[in-house]
Amino acid sequence: MVSPPPRLADLIEAALPQTQCTRCGYPDCRAYAEAIAAGEAGINRCPPGGAEGIARLAKISGRPVEPLDTGRGHEVPRALAVIDEDWCIGCTLCIKACPVDCIVGASKVMHTVIDAQCTGCELCVPACPVDCIAMLPVTGERSGWSAWSAEQADEARQRYAWHRERGEREARENDERLAAKAQAKLADLENQTRLTDPEAIERKRAVIEAALARARAKREAS
Repeated sequence: MVSPPPRLADLIEAALPQTQCTRCGYPDCRAYAEAIAAGEAGINRCPPGGAEGIARLAKISGRPVEPLDTGRGHEVPRALAVIDEDWCIGCTLCIKACPVDCIVGASKVMHTVIDAQCTGCELCVPACPVDCIAMLPVTGERSGWSAWSAEQADEARQRYAWHRERGEREARENDERLAAKAQAKLADLENQTRLTDPEAIERKRAVIEAALARARAKREAS
């Protein structure tokens, strides 16, 4: 069976560095690729890709080459997140912020960055409440795709997919725990009232189910 030709968004996504830094104004590289394919975003909003990245996107999309939108950042040497061990309080906020799960540690335990997996996205920096994370250039004068590779981009995209899958799984498990607690609470209410006031039970059930629905909607919107 012949495989269908790749969609334009797929080709565009493959030309992005997959740092998942959100500087383009979209939540991830895939969302930016979809926006470019739909004609809703310019091809010059990816500082990590730099000038070469713009040229690649121009060739794929058929659009003219443009200067990098410096309102999104500048093309600079790739940086690595480094955590100051003396100041780290083990809050885990940087772990949650990292889109490729390259920060390891536990609550109230010093965290560290796995250098080879860091994309330099900088999302961990504003998440740190004690400002103990610094971004240190590690590629000399090389920037953009000269400081990155297709292999690194592929690994980053895969790690981001794992990150999202884990987050979705944890959210589902949390919903299931909440639902189980809600059902247990309803069972207790039924036992307490001995089914003498079914309307009260239904009111309680409606309140609990509405709370669960609000929690799911809030998570999906974030």
